Amino acid sequence: MASDAMKPDLVFGASGYIGTNLVEFLLDEGRRVRASSRTIEVLQGRGWDRAELCEADALEPASLDAALSNVDTAYYLVHSMAAGKSFPEIDAEAARNFAAAAARQDVRRIIYLGGLTPDDPQSAHLRSREETGDILRAGGVPVTELRAGMIVGPGSAAWEVIRDLVNHLPVMVTPRWVFSRSTPIALSNLLRYLADVPKHEETAGQVYDVAGPDVLTYKEIMVRYGNLVGKRPVIVPVPVLTPRLSSYWLRLVTAVPTNLARALIDGLSQDVVARDQRLASLIPQELLGFDAAAAAALEADRQHALPAHWAEGATHCEVFDPAYSFYAKQAEGSAVTQAQSADIWAFVVRIGNAGDFFYARSLWWLRRAIDWLVGGPSFRRRRRHPAELRVGDVVDSWRVIALEPEKRLTLLMEMKAPGAGVLEFTIDDTGGERRISVHAYWHPAGVWGLLYWYLTLPAHRFIFDGTARTIARNCEQEK
Repeated sequence: MASDAMKPDLVFGASGYIGTNLVEFLLDEGRRVRASSRTIEVLQGRGWDRAELCEADALEPASLDAALSNVDTAYYLVHSMAAGKSFPEIDAEAARNFAAAAARQDVRRIIYLGGLTPDDPQSAHLRSREETGDILRAGGVPVTELRAGMIVGPGSAAWEVIRDLVNHLPVMVTPRWVFSRSTPIALSNLLRYLADVPKHEETAGQVYDVAGPDVLTYKEIMVRYGNLVGKRPVIVPVPVLTPRLSSYWLRLVTAVPTNLARALIDGLSQDVVARDQRLASLIPQELLGFDAAAAAALEADRQHALPAHWAEGATHCEVFDPAYSFYAKQAEGSAVTQAQSADIWAFVVRIGNAGDFFYARSLWWLRRAIDWLVGGPSFRRRRRHPAELRVGDVVDSWRVIALEPEKRLTLLMEMKAPGAGVLEFTIDDTGGERRISVHAYWHPAGVWGLLYWYLTLPAHRFIFDGTARTIARNCEQEK
C-alpha cells in the first residue's frame, strides 16, 4: 500500500548530507515533504519553496511532536558522530526521544538509514548505528532499516576521505585496513531505495542491506578513483598503523571534519559487505558499479547538481576541480562590540578601498603583490562603488558571492592559489552586544593546497583576530 498522499513525509535531519539530497529527490517525485533541522535558518537557505520547513531537535523532546504531527512516513537521518567520543550515548537518547514522539503522533512508518555491519562490529560507530535501529524498533512504530556502506556521491564523508587521500598524497603509508572489503552504493541508487521502500507494506519491520554490484577493498577503491582523475597513488600498507593511529594523521590530510573522519576510520578494520539482495529484487533499478558511480559524483559536483552547498561547516567551491576538497579547512577570528549592526556593516562593506583590508596592511599588500607577479587579478581591478557592495562586485582579488545586509558578507578568493578560498564576515546580534567574526574556508587542491594552508595558517589566525578587533574598535570610535 502506498503512503497517504494527503500527509507529508518528514525528513528528519534535512540539513545533513543524505537529508539534503533526499528532500530534493522526494520533491522532484511530487511528494509532500516536511524538512526538519535543528536550525531552520539553514533550511531556509536551501530554496525549497515546495517543502514545509520546521525546527526540531531529537535531544529536545518537546520540539518533536510538532515536527511529527500528521506525518505519514518519517525518515530518521540524524547521527552525532561529529560530537566526539560521547556520540553513542547522544545517538541512543535521540533515538528514544524520536521513537516515543512518533508513536504519540501515530506515524505510519519510520525509515532509518543505518550502516552495514559485520557479525561482531568492533567499531563504536558501527555499534551505535546498529543500536539506534534497535531503539527505534522498540518504540511501537513499524521501522524499515536500510543499511549502507560507503555512499558514492559529492559530500559523502567516506567518499570525500577517499578523494582527499588520493588527491593530497601521491605516496600513502597506510594501515592494513586498506585490504578491508566494502560494497559501495551510488547516491542515486540509495535515494531510489529510500523513496520507494515506504510504498511496500511488506518492508515494515525489515532490515535490508543495500549496495552496488562491486565488492572492493579500500585500496582498490583508491586506485580506481585515481585512474578516473589521472592520478596513480602509491599505497604502502604497514602493520603498525592501526585505524586509530591513522585517524590522527588523517586530520592533517583530509578536510572532512575530524570527529566524523575518525569515527569512519575506526570502522575500517573489518569487512562491511552487503549480505542480501532482497531489496534489489523488490525495487529493481540499474545499480551503478563503482566506476560509474564515481564518475556521476564528479559530474554532479562539476554541474553544481547538489541541492545545497553545505552552509553548515563548509562552503562549497564555486569553481570545480576534481582535486579540490569538498569540505573546507577553516580558520576564524572574532571580537565583541557595543556598536550597532548597521554601523558595523557600513564599515565592513568598505573592505578593499584603496587596498585597505583593515589590519596587517603590509601582509595584505605582500600577498597581493605576489598574486600580481604570477598573473593574478590583484592591483588590476577596482571597486564599482566605494561604500556599497552587491553580489558579483569585485574587491581587488575577491568577488562578492553572497551578502545579507547587517548580517553576512561572503567573498570568493580569485587569487592564484592551489585551491579555492572563501572569506566571510558575519555580524551576530545577541541583543546587548554584537559579535564580529572573520571566517576563512579553504578547499585545498592536492598536496600543494595542503602545504599552502598549513604554512599560512599562523598568519591567518593573527590577521583574522586583528581584523575583527579593528572593525570593533573603529565602529565604537565612530559612534
